[in-house]
Parts: sequence; C-alpha cells; structure tokens
Amino acid sequence: MMPTQDFVSRLPNDIGGFEAGSVMRVEHALEPWEKRCHALADVLDFKKLINTEEKRKGVEALGETLIGKLPYYERWIVAFANISFTKGFFTPTELAEKMAEVDARFAEQQAG
Repeated sequence: MMPTQDFVSRLPNDIGGFEAGSVMRVEHALEPWEKRCHALADVLDFKKLINTEEKRKGVEALGETLIGKLPYYERWIVAFANISFTKGFFTPTELAEKMAEVDARFAEQQAG
C-alpha cells in the first residue's frame, strides 16, 4: 500500500518504485511524424509560445490513464493541443477543421 503522502506528492507520470512488470526496450528510428513533433516542440519553445515546463505540466495534466495509454510523442501532441486551446492560439473546432483539410489533401495525393 502506498503511503498517504505519496497521494499528494506524486504526479500521474511519477511511477518510480511501483510494480510495473518488465520493460521491453526497443531501439528504433523515429518516425517522420515523431521528428516533426520534436521539431514543433523546439519551435514552440524558441518562439516562446510553449516552453518545456509548460509541456511537462501539460503531459502531467493528461492524468494517469492517458499517460499510460499514449505513446511518448502522442502525449506531447495532446499536451500541445490542450495548451494551445488554453492560450487561445486556436479552438478545438479550428484544429479539427485543419486536420480534416490535411487528411483530404493527403488522400488526394495518395489517389493521384
């Protein structure tokens, strides 16, 4: 059983010391979208739009369930989106519309 103080001091992604089973480490080259995600993080920080601390807090704010289910860079993307909504850079609707536009453009490229 976890000591009561850990309920207050541990964040959702702080799982050190808990039983978790074995971890399979697989070295792999980053996918193109993962590289773009990392580049986006660098640009957002460079332009002083979202800094590393905000990104970390944004990932922690996802909660234990999402942190456990989402791969590393998907956590970043969701955190960036949530922070962007909060800061008023764009709305969820605007993001959905842009994503649909990109999907359509991609489908058109694949068909032609």
